[in-house]
Amino acid sequence: MNAKADNIQPTVPTFINPSWDPAEKSLRRWGIFIVGSLGLLLSMFYRVSIAVISPDLALELHLTNPQLGTLSAVFFYSFAVSQLPLGVALDRWGSRIVMTILGLVGITGVSLFALAQTQTSAVLARMLMGIGMSCNLMGVLTLLAAWFPVNRFAFLAGSLVSIGAAGNLIAATPLALLSQWLGWRSSFWIMAVINMSVLAVFFLVVRDYPHGQSPPKSTQSESLKGVGRLLSMYSFWALGLGGFVRYGYFVALQGLWAGPFLIYGLGLNRVSAGNAIFCIGLGFMTGLPLCGRISDKVLRSRKKIVLPSFMAFFAIIISIIWWKQGIAHWLLYLSFFGLGFVASPGQIMLAHIKELVPPDMIARAMTGINFFTMLGGAAFTQALGWLIESDPSLIKNPTGFRPIWYVGAVSLALVSILYAFVPDSKALEGDSEKTEAKT
Repeated sequence: MNAKADNIQPTVPTFINPSWDPAEKSLRRWGIFIVGSLGLLLSMFYRVSIAVISPDLALELHLTNPQLGTLSAVFFYSFAVSQLPLGVALDRWGSRIVMTILGLVGITGVSLFALAQTQTSAVLARMLMGIGMSCNLMGVLTLLAAWFPVNRFAFLAGSLVSIGAAGNLIAATPLALLSQWLGWRSSFWIMAVINMSVLAVFFLVVRDYPHGQSPPKSTQSESLKGVGRLLSMYSFWALGLGGFVRYGYFVALQGLWAGPFLIYGLGLNRVSAGNAIFCIGLGFMTGLPLCGRISDKVLRSRKKIVLPSFMAFFAIIISIIWWKQGIAHWLLYLSFFGLGFVASPGQIMLAHIKELVPPDMIARAMTGINFFTMLGGAAFTQALGWLIESDPSLIKNPTGFRPIWYVGAVSLALVSILYAFVPDSKALEGDSEKTEAKT
């Protein structure tokens, strides 16, 4: 299996203008974008909502630290496993039906979590939440691919994820304040009501395709055959492993390990550490739409954005390895903003894979990449914990955290090499030729 084996016909043949608009002047598609963004915001809220309420959970449910880690990770594991059948389901039945059904599963999970009295019931609830939220990105990306031109996909996908990333911020201070006021159980009941309202609007607004644009549905045998073709592609595996490392390592730092490194390794107070972690999220949210715009309209390339971002990620990690206590705060904040920024072009990798496969395989290809992405989030979060002492507070300088950075550097170097052999997307070439003709 190598890059030359990727002989599957691309999404957009060279004779089709990538600026062709399947639903020009449509207002519905912007409604789809808005309600889809809200759904993704909820999904990203649930991913990290354990952090600020963990003391209350540990007290009420009698949880140890390892049990809290399991409770957090189970969302990612169930989310990742759900990606395996999700692509086939989206290709066969469409985003509207699949996302509505899964949304109801997710709301059930949120409700059960608010009622949980034991670790087992809380884990089951988090599992249902992960399954229920598993389509809130892939389903919307499938809709965007159907309703918008090819040369606007990366920018819209980046904007979608950038809006969704606000869920991470809501799961921090706002959730902490709300849980102090009403309790964490009431807070999740409120989220369940909000989630149900968003899901109802979604069902009313969304249509899978613009009028007259619906392709024929694949049969079960065709769907399974398509999965086999996908698994034979070098590009699929290279992009999948790239997503595994890029997002997995990033979310492990943002969601857990950056805090102990800053507080115990560098000796920062909690406010300064929080500011640094906020810079990671700010860089991520900034990079998502900006990198997408550059990919769509400036470079007209997927590879020319993603490969340099891997290399820049690697360079920042290498520099952090040598940090010592007393580092200037402005350099720390700038570096952490950079970490978020260079980790952001994940949606471009999704655009890349969708443009290397035919239209009837788009959902399976993107959900396949997302499987690796979410699995990375769970795996890195747990694996990095094995590399340092069980109690991070016993570490008194940054050298104790160096194994975390070594693993990140090696992983990023390996996936950069793998990705270098992936052919660039040709879907935007027609747009480039059109612009050059005008000039």
